[in-house]
Amino acid sequence: MFDNLSDKLQRVFKNLRGEGKLTAENMEAALREIRMALLEADVNFKVVKQLIENIKEKAQGEEVLQALSPSQQVVKIVHEELIKILGSHESKLRFANEPPSVFLIVGLQGSGKTTSTGKLARWLSRNGHRPMVVSVDVYRPAAREQLKVVAREVGQPVYEGVEGESKPLDLARSARRESMNSGRDVLLVDTAGRLHIDDDLMVELQELKIQLNPVEILFVADAMTGQDAVKSADEFHKRLGITGVILTKMDGDARGGAALSIRHVTGQPLKFVGIGEKLDAIEPFHPDRAANRILGMGDILSFIERAEEAIDKKTAVEMQRKLIENDFTLEDFRDQLRQIRKLGSIQSLLGMMPKVGIFKELKDVKVDDKEMNRVVAIIDSMTAHERANHMIINGSRRRRIAKGSGTSVQEVNQLLKQYTEARKLMKTFSGGMMGKGGGMLGKKLSKMKLPADFPFKNLPGGPFGN
Repeated sequence: MFDNLSDKLQRVFKNLRGEGKLTAENMEAALREIRMALLEADVNFKVVKQLIENIKEKAQGEEVLQALSPSQQVVKIVHEELIKILGSHESKLRFANEPPSVFLIVGLQGSGKTTSTGKLARWLSRNGHRPMVVSVDVYRPAAREQLKVVAREVGQPVYEGVEGESKPLDLARSARRESMNSGRDVLLVDTAGRLHIDDDLMVELQELKIQLNPVEILFVADAMTGQDAVKSADEFHKRLGITGVILTKMDGDARGGAALSIRHVTGQPLKFVGIGEKLDAIEPFHPDRAANRILGMGDILSFIERAEEAIDKKTAVEMQRKLIENDFTLEDFRDQLRQIRKLGSIQSLLGMMPKVGIFKELKDVKVDDKEMNRVVAIIDSMTAHERANHMIINGSRRRRIAKGSGTSVQEVNQLLKQYTEARKLMKTFSGGMMGKGGGMLGKKLSKMKLPADFPFKNLPGGPFGN
């Protein structure tokens, strides 16, 4: 997310830091590079123009040019202006005074409306609401069946309709009545889409709007389509009056042009972003956090929130005790990996880290999530006794484990080697090596002899780094 733009802006700021003094000339050069970086990130040209004008007005003031650290002042200004463009603050969902609150989910075909409807229903249920979903797409084959499958996976009720209900308006009205009678406080209406905007689609959506009086009309757009998503959102807003946007596939959009453009062009906020294929991969959009990521500052708050939702607190406390007492078994190791997998892909987690200090080169670290699955499969192929005491795993046991997990003996050996070295490291942590202020720990860690294949041994800037 925003990777390309972030890398280019980082280079601009690095060049500014290299200047002995910030002048109007080198500031102008930096602004040209920022402009090019934004345009190459597929940001709408009007947005780029406005953003650059705002930055230029603030950055060329005497206060900035004469500051002790002018480059930091420029970063601060860019950060503030990015937040303004993105929306200043999180735009929360609105709810009706009397339930059910109707959310109309609209967008072009293939943008991810149905999946987003299911994701949003799950998010609402996790945040104190009781949603119901209904599909009024009576044109696309199996569209309503698809929503039924998604609803079942997220554990939320779906209104399927009764015999004779074949019109969108009839389905929507009946679904609202059913949600009211069953005590559901939010009704998510998954509407039909088209390959392109046409009058028939808009007339149908306008009728649904009049009949249902929705508190939210959420436009679902594919972030990977860039400015096409922005143009479609603008057209829907002019014809329908959308109240917000859900951008899907944000995890695969390295440019970020749609996210940076959509609010400025439509005047409506970006409310949610889809960050993966799984049905829990959706999160509210926070402009300040997005600006942090664009400028390489990371998104630690989102990381913490994701961890708090996915990781059981009692398990975490017990794991901490085991680490301190050096009682960390292979079974614990496997359980930890399973907990981590709940957070999403390792690559997406690395993307939340700030690009400074020991995290500076994390963007270049490529992690294969299949490797984690392989490790779990190896440990699953062990007996409970073997997981509790790795010392008994001899040659014949290793061959059996390799066969049972579909791996090689070499891979089993590698896992056991990494595990034993990790236990040594944990023993070091629990053996009073922290020292005053942790200084002793860093020195001793750097002198430890670790195997060449130890995970993250060569992470630049880390205690085991080069």
